Formats: sequence, C-alpha cells, structure tokens
Amino acid sequence: MNVIVVGCGRVGSQLGTLLSVEGHNVVVIDKDPESFNRLGGGFNGITIKGYGFDEDILEEAGIRDCDAFAAVTNLDNTNLMAAEVARKIFGVPHVVARLYNPVRERTYMQLGLDYVCGTTLVAETLLDKIMAGHGHHITNLGDVEVINFKASPKVDGLTVSAIEIKHQFRIAAVARGDAMSIPGPDMTLRTGDVVLASIKEEAFHKISDFMED
Repeated sequence: MNVIVVGCGRVGSQLGTLLSVEGHNVVVIDKDPESFNRLGGGFNGITIKGYGFDEDILEEAGIRDCDAFAAVTNLDNTNLMAAEVARKIFGVPHVVARLYNPVRERTYMQLGLDYVCGTTLVAETLLDKIMAGHGHHITNLGDVEVINFKASPKVDGLTVSAIEIKHQFRIAAVARGDAMSIPGPDMTLRTGDVVLASIKEEAFHKISDFMED
C-alpha cells in the first residue's frame, strides 16, 4: 500500500515507522527537515521537506498513486487543509486527519472527514484506521465499533428503522445543519446527514452504500 504521512512529530514519526516496518511504501512530509530524525531505525521510506497541503509537494510524494493519506501535524487547520486537498483534488481513497481541538469536531464531521481526536491519539490507532479503510472510526468497545459518517444519497428518504440491523447496526444520533437529535425509528434520513452509530465488524458490508466516500 502507498501511504503519505503529513507531519513528523511524535505521532507522525511513529506512524511512518510502523507502516514502513509492515512493508508499505511510505512518504513522510514535514516543513522541518530535522523532524525526520525522529523516524525509527525500521523506516525505509522517503522524506520530503514541505507543506502537506502544497499540491506540488504532494505530486512529488506520489499522491496520484496514493492509497491512504494521514494528516497528523499539531495544527488542526493544516491537517484540515491537507486532508481536503488529498481527498477532493487528488481523490485519495482513504484520508485520516488528526484533530487537536474538540471544538472543531463538528467541522470535521460535516465535511465527512475520518479523524482521531488528539486527546486519545496514539499511532497504533491511526494505523488501525488506515488499514481498516471503512467508516469514520471513533473508538472500539470490544467487538463493537463506534463510528460517524456522512450519509450518501442511498440513504435519502429512508427511515432509521429501515437501515438499522438488529444487534449489528444502531443509530445513536443524527446531525442535520446546526441541529443534532437522537432519532426515533420513524425519522427520515437525508443525504448529507452526519450519523453517529455503533456497528459490528461483520455488518460493514451491509451498510457501506449508506456512507458517503
């Protein structure tokens, strides 16, 4: 798998090294070349000095062949810009962004970005998200995953009860515009709704069409 990691701080360096050790092709981007000294001895990827939202830098990093992209600097705005460029301009299939300030969580959710909150962030969690490649993971509770995602056109006009799966997929909250609600079974869902739900691993393939890419 070809992976680009933006940011080579404590988390980015760990993530880049973990991916490299597992045999993936990794490019790490950071504006400070001295940060690359943090990369572990197992790292055998490529390092590039620059900004992770600069299109020329991303082209140099091989983003057109990129399978996964992680923006993990210590600046939310930088991560947001880099993630949006990777997803919207270059169409990277799986983009993950680090979130420091929980106040911005709503923005990340409404943009449909897959993210991990900095208060609980560890490199292994990001690695799991990159390798999983589905949903917008928040946390795991045993074999149940808590996710949020932006509803695709496939969900438009369907009720909550129509898409829930007994003991496998349950919707806990729906955000629409500035309003957040705990839905009843008869609530009609719309394209663009941000859905918070719990799901079993084996049910992802059943509801993947309801998640906007």
